[in-house]
Amino acid sequence: MIESLGPLERVDGRWALGDARRPGRARVEFRPDGLHAIARDSGAEVVPWSRIMLGIRITLGGRYPNRDVYTQMGILGGLPGPFKGRGGGYLHMTVRHPYEDQQLFFDRHPRWYRTKDILTLQAVMTQLVADGEVHRLGDADWTARVVEYLSTFDGWATTGALRRAAAEAVEAAGPPSTGEGPS
Repeated sequence: MIESLGPLERVDGRWALGDARRPGRARVEFRPDGLHAIARDSGAEVVPWSRIMLGIRITLGGRYPNRDVYTQMGILGGLPGPFKGRGGGYLHMTVRHPYEDQQLFFDRHPRWYRTKDILTLQAVMTQLVADGEVHRLGDADWTARVVEYLSTFDGWATTGALRRAAAEAVEAAGPPSTGEGPS
């Protein structure tokens, strides 16, 4: 079974963006009631699935890279040397009630994240938000099936190919295990 896709990793039965294995690291956990942003000081912020409405994307190294998903620190954090595993990333989204853009920080793993993995993960999250089904990410078994399917994606990372891969992954994963709707 595949246990990670880019910055997404399964730890203790739940999926999290960021390095959740090392103590004191910031991460964003996917739970049944929503996204739990756990800060380095153990403080937590919960974003219910029902608040997420637009624009899920991941950036590494800084909040707003000029292009793509990496800033210079985002690239250095994945390479061997003194910066390995340093820095972090952000999960960006627009939420409602009140309407605002939100960024949730996570610490990066010491391993390299393939750009293709980040883009396929974003494509699935974007599709789920558009379909009103983003709460499915809170079902760890369902997310595991999606990650397993996406790990086999070997095409070019074009917009069309990513959308097709996301749609196929969601269809292949089937219905959520719990059958629960949005919280």
